[in-house]
Amino acid sequence: MAKEIEITMEELKSKIKNTTTFEEDTSTSGGSRIEAKDVKVWYDDFNAIKGIDMKIKPNTITAFIGPSGCGKSTFLRLFNRMNDYVEGFRMEGKIKINGDSIYKKKVNVEELRKEIGMVFQKPNPFPKSIYENVAYGLKIQGIKDKKLIDGRVEKALRQADLWEEVKDNLKKSALALSGGQQQRLCIARTLAVQPSILLMDEPTSALDPISTAKIEELIHHLKEEYTIIIVTHNMQQASRISDYTAFFYLGELIEYDKTRKIFTNPEKKQTENYITGRFG
Repeated sequence: MAKEIEITMEELKSKIKNTTTFEEDTSTSGGSRIEAKDVKVWYDDFNAIKGIDMKIKPNTITAFIGPSGCGKSTFLRLFNRMNDYVEGFRMEGKIKINGDSIYKKKVNVEELRKEIGMVFQKPNPFPKSIYENVAYGLKIQGIKDKKLIDGRVEKALRQADLWEEVKDNLKKSALALSGGQQQRLCIARTLAVQPSILLMDEPTSALDPISTAKIEELIHHLKEEYTIIIVTHNMQQASRISDYTAFFYLGELIEYDKTRKIFTNPEKKQTENYITGRFG
C-alpha cells in the first residue's frame, strides 16, 4: 500500500492555482438540475446516508470525494435508482430532477435511466462489435432506422473522442480495444441514448495515466452538453476537472462548495484534514 503523503494547505493552494481550469461562474440556465432534500438511506438497519441536502446546477461537473465507505457511491446511485436492486434498501427524503420527484410510484425507471446515463469503475463493453456496443441502447428502445442509428453511433463515438481511432474497424470486437478505449466506448454507449445527466463512479481508477488524462479531457468537454457527477478517490483529479466538490464522511455531507474553495479555503477542519492527506 502506498504511503500517504501529508501536504500543507499552502502547497495545495499552489497546485490548485496552477492546475484548475474550470470557469468560476457556471451557468444555471437550461440543461438538467438535481435537488436532494433531507435524503436518508438504510440497508436493513444500517444508516448509510444521514440527511443530505444538495442542489446541482446544470452543465457543471460535481465531484464526490471521501474515504471508502463514506456513502458517496450510494448517494450517486440514488439519482438513477440503481440502489433499488440492493436487498434491504430503503430511502427517505426527496430527490428531484428538473423539478420532478424520481421516487414517486408512477415514475418509469427505465425512462429515467435513458435520461441519466452511468459509467462504471471498470470498462464493461459487451462481447459484441464496437458498432453493436454503441447501438445497443438504441436498438432495445425499438429504433430500427439504420440511418438514424448510424448517425447516433458516429456522433457518440466522436463525442467520446474515439471515432478517429475506430472508424475503419467498427465490426471489430470491443474486447480487442485497450482499457482506455473500452472506457471511452462505454461512455459513447451511454451518450448514444442522449441522456442529459452522466453519473461516473470512479471512471478512471482502473486506467493508466495517459488514458486517465484522455478521459478527464473528455469529461471537461462533455459538460457543455451534460450535467456530470463523478465519484473519485483522486484529489488531484477532483481539483482538475470539477466545478463543485462535495466531501462525504460516514454517510454525512461535510462540505459542498466550489472546487477552488474546497481545496484552497475549506470551511470545515475535517475537510482540510482529508484533502491534505491527514486521514482517509
